[in-house]
Amino acid sequence: MTIFAVLLLCLMVSPIGAGEIDVHLTKEEQTYLNQKKEITMCVDPDWEPFEVINENGEHVGIAADLIQLVAKRTGVKISLKKTSTWEETLHLSKTKQCDILSFVNQTPEREKWLIFTQPLLSDPNILITREEHPFIADLHGLDQERVALPAGTAVLEHMSKEFSNLKFTPVVSEADAMEMVSEKKADMTVRSLIVAAYIIKKEGWFNLKISGQPQGYENHLRIGVLQDEKILRDILDKGIRAITPIEREAIINKHTGLVVKKGIDYKTVIWIVGGLFGTIGLFILWNYLLRKRVYSEVAKNLRIKEQLYQKTKQAEIGNLIANISHQWREPLSKLSSVNLLTIAKIKMGQPIEKEWLLEQAQKVENTIDFMSHTMQNFLEFYKQSSVKSDFSAKESIEHSLSIIETKLIDHGVTIVITGDDVMFNGIKNEWMQIWLNLLNNSVQVLSERNIINPTIHVKLNTVEINFCDNGGGMDQSIEYSGLGHQMCQEIASKYGARLELNNTDSGLCATVVLR
Repeated sequence: MTIFAVLLLCLMVSPIGAGEIDVHLTKEEQTYLNQKKEITMCVDPDWEPFEVINENGEHVGIAADLIQLVAKRTGVKISLKKTSTWEETLHLSKTKQCDILSFVNQTPEREKWLIFTQPLLSDPNILITREEHPFIADLHGLDQERVALPAGTAVLEHMSKEFSNLKFTPVVSEADAMEMVSEKKADMTVRSLIVAAYIIKKEGWFNLKISGQPQGYENHLRIGVLQDEKILRDILDKGIRAITPIEREAIINKHTGLVVKKGIDYKTVIWIVGGLFGTIGLFILWNYLLRKRVYSEVAKNLRIKEQLYQKTKQAEIGNLIANISHQWREPLSKLSSVNLLTIAKIKMGQPIEKEWLLEQAQKVENTIDFMSHTMQNFLEFYKQSSVKSDFSAKESIEHSLSIIETKLIDHGVTIVITGDDVMFNGIKNEWMQIWLNLLNNSVQVLSERNIINPTIHVKLNTVEINFCDNGGGMDQSIEYSGLGHQMCQEIASKYGARLELNNTDSGLCATVVLR
């Protein structure tokens, strides 16, 4: 089983985000940071989805999130040097106006003024051509084909030396290179697989395709450090080693996944609920005037209430189906990646070693096991049951977390579970509906308000179970009457419990009072 699969399965049964690693610095390294105070960093201002400087002057993207993790775990304080182009960034780095250069390949040219950390991320480079271009097995076999590549990049530096049979056109950005190929101003470009997939989707250049993979041109993206800052390089290396595979995968998914989120129009909900109450009021008046119809009208009201309850459950099921799709996106991507790599090897006529084939087959098997385990969790939740049983409250909460695991990772929400486990007697799926509703409400608020270090703390004891977040709380002058909240109240009351909502200094606590 791959490390990534093991970590994913561990997250199914343990608090999300638990066990964050803080690295140990030597006395010399700590003294260096105390004296240095601040590290200046230069970045590529236009390299989506790896990194960009956005309109607010902020460094964002895959590189930004990874470097932020390194800084957090080592205590390094990093200050961004803003630039407008990659050429300007290189100039500032060469003239020692910034201590580090983010997310770069190590090349002989850059080794003249930089030393390098171990890779933050490794990603293959691929050949991008138009749809009609034949598959490319060997670049040496081409004659004077035009290749568009961003200026100042390691790929341009290497390829211009190795392939004299090709014509190279330097451009400003990744998107410029892809656009030239799309518009037949160049025959191909060579780009990172992650970048190519992102830009093709974003710009809609579906007349482009992957036509091969040049050997020896993988991206091993590191942090470049000024040559006389060896201690800083060693500190950053410790932070990079502390990044787990699941964290790296989550950051990549965050910046490359396409997730459509639909919020709740609360004005519409209030209008609908208000209309329903108005209708009920008319029914009461009608019953008063026409006593002979009292029983039929009461029955009608009960049916409306039941329909409302069923619609609420359907909305929850719709949300869960979306979670299944979200949860399976990454495993399906992994299966597709293994398949595409195998096809590429076959098309390029590369030998497929038995060990490599067995390794890929094991990856496929591990991924299928994970998908099967995930589906089993969903099936258990969907399964209708009227039979009460004894079950662990903590275990049912962890089961609920596994259903929305990918959502928690995408939004960077940390889950902390403390206290003593409680044994329940009841229908487990009904209680899981309460847990899921409370968790989803908190995640939505934490995401919408862009809370730093979003956290949900679940506290268990024999008297009550608390779901407390740091989302800033709710306006208590407005009565909370969401449909999901109403359903939770009804389920809890069925077992002699009740649901209370109270603000704390940092956020909202939803408390299920058991007795």
